[in-house]
Amino acid sequence: MRVVKGLLGALVLLPGLVAAEQIGEVSTVFKFMGPNDKIVVEAFDDPKVEGVTCYLSRAKTGGVKGGLGLAEDRAEASIACRQVGPISFIEKLKEGEEVFRERTSLVFKTMQVVRFFDQKRNTLVYLVYSDRVIEGSPQNAVTAIPILPWPQKP
Repeated sequence: MRVVKGLLGALVLLPGLVAAEQIGEVSTVFKFMGPNDKIVVEAFDDPKVEGVTCYLSRAKTGGVKGGLGLAEDRAEASIACRQVGPISFIEKLKEGEEVFRERTSLVFKTMQVVRFFDQKRNTLVYLVYSDRVIEGSPQNAVTAIPILPWPQKP
């Protein structure tokens, strides 16, 4: 019991990254009890790079367990990041820095987005993947944003 309490306490103390804003959802499987299984589309802004927004689509498990937050969501996710304004760096970037994390099971599984900067091509690269405390998943998706001048409004 102490181990479970310790793990739950550690989850609360995880560093806060950014919160995603839900853009929309579609039901994929009807459930008689609890919410339906669905695909959710969420958006978040990169906390250290102004002018970049990322869009994630991922599965959310429904049913009674899903409604109570006890179900484990599937590892698949898709990501598309876009330049939505002039790009500027708020802080120095770290290679492979985590910019987004979301819990996909009660304790052990998370979906993460990490950022890389391809200096040679002047491009930001974002990778989404899912992992567990014991083993990760090879399922992933990547998107890239070339840093281009943003047109100025007259």
